[in-house]
Amino acid sequence: MFVPRSLKVKRNVSDDDKSCVAKKPKPQGEKLSSEEDREIPNVTSVGGETSASSPGRHSPEVISLPGPNGPLAAVCLGRPEPTAEDNYAPEEPIKSFAKTQRPAEPGEPVCVVCGRYGEYICNKTDVDVCSLECKAKHLLQVAEKEEKIHFQKANPDPESPPLEAFFAYKEHSFILNLQDDQVENLKLQLGISVQGQKVPRPIIDFEHCGFPEVLNCNLKKSGYEVPTPIQMQMIPIGLLGRDIVCSADTGSGKTAAFLLPVIIRALEKNGTPSALILTPTRELAIQIERQAKELMCGLPDMRTVLLVGGLPLPPQLYRLKQNVKVIIATPGRLLEIMKQSSVELNGIKIVVIDEADTMLKMGFQQQVLDILENTPLDRQTILVSATIPASIERLASQLLHDPVRIIIGEKNLPCPSVRQIILWVEEPSKKKKLFEILNDEKLFKPPVLVFVDCKLGADLLSDAVHKITGLQSISMHSDKSQVERTRILQGLFQGEYDVVVSTGVLGRGLDLINVKLVVNFDMPSSMDEYVHQVGRAGRLGHNGTAITFINNNTKKLFWDIVKRVKPTGSILPPQLLNSPYLHEQKRKEQQRVNQVQNTLVTGDNLMDIIKKHDKSHSQK
Repeated sequence: MFVPRSLKVKRNVSDDDKSCVAKKPKPQGEKLSSEEDREIPNVTSVGGETSASSPGRHSPEVISLPGPNGPLAAVCLGRPEPTAEDNYAPEEPIKSFAKTQRPAEPGEPVCVVCGRYGEYICNKTDVDVCSLECKAKHLLQVAEKEEKIHFQKANPDPESPPLEAFFAYKEHSFILNLQDDQVENLKLQLGISVQGQKVPRPIIDFEHCGFPEVLNCNLKKSGYEVPTPIQMQMIPIGLLGRDIVCSADTGSGKTAAFLLPVIIRALEKNGTPSALILTPTRELAIQIERQAKELMCGLPDMRTVLLVGGLPLPPQLYRLKQNVKVIIATPGRLLEIMKQSSVELNGIKIVVIDEADTMLKMGFQQQVLDILENTPLDRQTILVSATIPASIERLASQLLHDPVRIIIGEKNLPCPSVRQIILWVEEPSKKKKLFEILNDEKLFKPPVLVFVDCKLGADLLSDAVHKITGLQSISMHSDKSQVERTRILQGLFQGEYDVVVSTGVLGRGLDLINVKLVVNFDMPSSMDEYVHQVGRAGRLGHNGTAITFINNNTKKLFWDIVKRVKPTGSILPPQLLNSPYLHEQKRKEQQRVNQVQNTLVTGDNLMDIIKKHDKSHSQK
């Protein structure tokens, strides 16, 4: 069970006082402090003497941690006696060793040394640590890096340009030497389609971007060996500062494709946040921030802030004051903070709108527009999604300046790595068919993600699955608290649940790599949502299966289902193919196409148009 961490009070220690001051828990009823409000006491250096304890305090116990060249550091384990002005409960001792700290929950701060729960913040470097042991190790690592940097400054390498030299993107000599037909053939093989003026050629390797060496190392550590097609084309365009509208398959690597230009822009010196990333859901924002931190590790003065609902506001406001460079937010929470004048967006140089088709619909559209009005007009804007409808493209043309349009694969079609199965199932038989799938040894590959269209339906279906099949099942929807949603996601990643019944909150952007089977118990309300939901089963190149139940309740989507699913080779049920609704929708669309063609003036129909015009004019 998820247990909130202890409430902490930030206690600063002056340089004159070498003793360690332990933190005290706040009384019950006070709001949670932020992860940034935590602080590890000062660590005394080896051989140094701790100053005498102040009156009314016991002298702290000091231990030495072993290191490769002698003791690593001395840390204080004692704590002061409560004074009269301290009306707190008995304080919780600061954890001395990393092995006593628990693992981090999804979305929680992570120790920079060992990866456990970063319960404290180092008072010298402002990073997350889990214990006194890891703080001492971290400070030693920092000292070694500072010595290395000092040595490099004293002995500069003439062949190594400064970091600022990498800011201006120039096409690599290998890319420039390729023939035009070679580049076009490469795009054709990778399914890359580009529309726009003066579009740079796609890269073949991350080394062709000229990134700082630290960023190249972070890419390799994060598993990015070779760029995906979307990364090949989108990264060089983004590095040139161009506006982008991008449509690519689910799980194709779009997040890294926009994060790398964001990081490069954020490296530029600026006193206010330089980059803004907007997402529709909290879970997606948490995932993007985690990936951003992995890629930013070791880069100078790079900090992120997560501004999402469902979490306490004061910690987020505190984090904003820590000279952050990248804001990752949901629109509602960001607008709430903007109304308090607690964030400045006048220094934003790049804005990314992830899942743009959802963000620019009526529900989010006005919120997004209000946010963009507070950013500079000369900003770079990137719109990203697996599906970009025509209405969103028209709106994007108004918001963006001379944008480059990138399409990877077939536009607005389901991910090709997902095998799609369409089943005709009447409403009363849906539960029975779901239970048959969960009992089928060939199809059932836990964890199974089941999508429904309402919150109550998710709760009821989850209970039914557990009672009938005995499988570990749980529901997921927006009425659950952020703590519950985080715990469910963690359980899904760790395989604690066999079945997760969810509304659309898990339908977009999340890398649910271990999900191999998706069941659309209720057909989504649009084919764009269908594309996103079936894409949960085919992340990062893995193969998966998506089973969708349809009947006459979804008749308005029959023709769209045939157009988008049939090209993938999936077998469609005869009830769908023989439905009169399908043929009626097909006939109406053909009429619309014919009307559009009749309005076009071509050499073949020019004389007919003139004759019709003359005839109607003579009748008048």
